[in-house]
Amino acid sequence: MNLWILFFLLILVVFGFGFTMQALWWVAAVLLVLWIAGFTLRGRGGRRYGRSRR
Repeated sequence: MNLWILFFLLILVVFGFGFTMQALWWVAAVLLVLWIAGFTLRGRGGRRYGRSRR
């Protein structure tokens, strides 16, 4: 009986890890697209953040 419980817990852990990794890949892909879009929309003469020179 204990072997079946351990086997079931192992399946749950592996399934949860796989789902988490899949979700992290999607988050990484979205962040990469936003990062590339930020570079293309800003262009060469874009506004720099920080202290302004006066």
